[in-house]
Amino acid sequence: MRKACLLTALVCTTLFCGTALSQAQAQTASRLDRIKSAGKVRVCIWPDYYSITYRNTRTGALEGIDIELARELAADLGVKVEFVDSSFKTLIADLTEDKCDVSMHGIGITPARQEKLDFSRPHLRSGIYAITTKTNPAVATWADIDKPGIVVAAQAGTYMVDVMKAELKQASLNVVATPEAREQEVMSGRADLFMTDYPYSRKMLARHDWAKLLAPPTPLAPTAYAYAVAKGDRLWRDTVDGFVERAKKDGRLLKAATNNGLEAIVDKD
Repeated sequence: MRKACLLTALVCTTLFCGTALSQAQAQTASRLDRIKSAGKVRVCIWPDYYSITYRNTRTGALEGIDIELARELAADLGVKVEFVDSSFKTLIADLTEDKCDVSMHGIGITPARQEKLDFSRPHLRSGIYAITTKTNPAVATWADIDKPGIVVAAQAGTYMVDVMKAELKQASLNVVATPEAREQEVMSGRADLFMTDYPYSRKMLARHDWAKLLAPPTPLAPTAYAYAVAKGDRLWRDTVDGFVERAKKDGRLLKAATNNGLEAIVDKD
């Protein structure tokens, strides 16, 4: 009797494990299968990210390095691309709630985000820069930033907020909702400067005569940028990662970066 019970338990355990494994494999393959079945890959973008994923306000067309590479990913998969507006603030929710299949808008890899999302290998790497006005007498160099009375603006949802909370000892931090709000705070004089990254700083210098770039004496919080997917789908994560690897090797990454003035921050490793 005891042997019969043990045998029954062993069979049940084997069947359970086999079923669980089959379910896990099905879940792992499901997103890639669904993408190919639907004939499209849904790509979340932040349409205000100059040189990365930017909706041109004059033409309405999407442009930037990750727009070009999203189209390349779709071509590799043999499907069409569907762009879905997102933001850094809604990044995690948009992926975990299945609003899109992958987020491709220069997403900084941070420990907090890694707890919720999986990432591809990096394709870009940028530190933090500051934008002030040419006429602000209080802030001439980076060394003038962390002083009493100085107000620093940063956008909610970006990694700049956490970095500035740790860095600033005397200056005040003003967290605002949008990139336009950062600019308005500085232009109005309510803030002395705002923190951004290399791609967005290029927009400011190209579009605004009043803008002045402040660079730290040594790179501040250099951060790897990559593509993000929801956790639990290793096959899909590996598919996106494999695309980045190929794009580095075959020159598509460097070409797209050069097209958008970002060759200086390409991660070549």
